[in-house]
Amino acid sequence: MSQYILAAAAEIFQPAVLIYIVFGVLLGYVVGALPGMNRTTAIAVSLPFTFTMSPAAAISFLIGINKGGAAGSAVSAILLNIPGEASSAVTAYDGYPMARSGKAQKALKAALFGSVIGDVLATAVLIALARPLADFAIGLGPFELAAILIFSITFIAAVAGDSFFKALIAGFFGLLLSAPGLDIETGLPRMTFGLVELFDGVPVLSVAIGTLAMSQVLSQTDKGWRGKYTSPDAEVVSTDESDKQLSKQEFKQITPAIMRGSIVGTLIGILPGLGATLASFLAYTWVQKSSKTPERFGKGAPEGVAASEAADNATVPAALVPVFAIGVPGSLSTALLMGAFMMHDLTPGPFLFRENATVVYSIYIGMIVASAALLLVGFFGQSLFAAALRVRGTILWPVIVFLCVCGAYIQGGTMFGVYLMLIFGFIGYFMRKFDYSFVTFVVGYLLGPMAELTIRQTIILSARDPWRILDHPIALLFLALTVFAVWRFTIAGMRSMRLSAAG
Repeated sequence: MSQYILAAAAEIFQPAVLIYIVFGVLLGYVVGALPGMNRTTAIAVSLPFTFTMSPAAAISFLIGINKGGAAGSAVSAILLNIPGEASSAVTAYDGYPMARSGKAQKALKAALFGSVIGDVLATAVLIALARPLADFAIGLGPFELAAILIFSITFIAAVAGDSFFKALIAGFFGLLLSAPGLDIETGLPRMTFGLVELFDGVPVLSVAIGTLAMSQVLSQTDKGWRGKYTSPDAEVVSTDESDKQLSKQEFKQITPAIMRGSIVGTLIGILPGLGATLASFLAYTWVQKSSKTPERFGKGAPEGVAASEAADNATVPAALVPVFAIGVPGSLSTALLMGAFMMHDLTPGPFLFRENATVVYSIYIGMIVASAALLLVGFFGQSLFAAALRVRGTILWPVIVFLCVCGAYIQGGTMFGVYLMLIFGFIGYFMRKFDYSFVTFVVGYLLGPMAELTIRQTIILSARDPWRILDHPIALLFLALTVFAVWRFTIAGMRSMRLSAAG
């Protein structure tokens, strides 16, 4: 193990790689601070520019964007009461009242310390758990892996959106999208419609950039046409220096809230599909109920800001645990990171440690460096991020469109990828409009080839005898959980539809 760590350190502690990581954190922080933007959009647009990087540098750069975006989304929530992401909505509960009372800098510092500590603790959990879970997963056969993948897609569909049925439809559409290409058994073209460009499958970048970044531009353009933009209130500036700093007593006061938020965020992040929004709400509720003065919450309590941000940022490394252990993404951003793994010829899952141990340890070290960069960038760049909030959409969105076109063109070197990106941009726009889950769509698309392979292997090994499943209790357990999840959430969905019709 020591030789892997030394080789990993030698790769990460190169000036160019360190600059990539710091720039990734800075980019994520700025993008996260911009209303209407989010970290998944930044990762999707940045994916093509990692082609020339080494695998470890590329993954660390993208994880840096993910970490920076999670922390940066608190800036607009605190200063403007406009969360950069849904997970930062809880931060606005206490952060915005603090800003309106002249304590914006204090709120930003509480959010920053909560973000960094939650991130570091969850990164430590990732390093401690990923390898043992991967060693366990290596012992699983096609029966067990197929059952786990079926359960994962179903479970993610159940918790990813308001409608279980819409999430399932999005997941199946993603699975269907992974089918074009050369058949894994016969090597013959399948669902390519005579297009040579589809022999290697539907390009990852066209799907990711179109559905996540271009659709965001179309959605914001639609809001502009409909006149739905609102002018935020100006920030209240205090002349009292104590309102700009976080004292030792206040840091001691928010520390228990940060620890609670870190625990909740780590546990929620490990479970695929639950997401940072749920973690933030649960952490905030726990801290509020355990407080001796719960009436302060919602009126400017620093503990509320720190708890929600600790939970939000802890989900970022924690969501990588299932990626490293079994090859299942825990969130939309980690699903994009899985795409980056595949672009660099790395297969996420238990064999990653056996086949690319140096890369794994390089990523670990890169994540620790990104955590340190998160603290420095956040501490010294708050005025920059506040200024970024004043960038007009008429300047920002054309730049994003240009980057989307360049990114889609890079992968194949032809306009075919650009045309596909535009098509998926409109598909993503309508998915946003009608509330179809992006998470299950992207997860279905990325897990499709692995699910198909394991199911085919299961059919061959069972000699088409369904009763062979009885010899595999772990597979039987996950299939039973899948059936229960479908039944439970189908009943819940039908009950919700009846209540909506009655109302």
